[in-house]
Amino acid sequence: MAMKKRKGKGGLNLRIPAAKSIDYKDTELLEKCIGPQGQIQHRKRTGLSSQRQKELKQALKRARHLALIPFVN
Repeated sequence: MAMKKRKGKGGLNLRIPAAKSIDYKDTELLEKCIGPQGQIQHRKRTGLSSQRQKELKQALKRARHLALIPFVN
């Protein structure tokens, strides 16, 4: 039996240059990384390395506490 190929949703592939840091003030970028229920997208969806994903998580937390982005959409 042949295995069926799964069709996934694909990743976001943010393609953030290595020289550019992920900043909490960049709300456009941060909103791309949030799911419909306000959760942070996982690494497979964002296409970031583990270090960059940690930077993203910290920036999202800071932006939420400063009310730049909502906790829940």
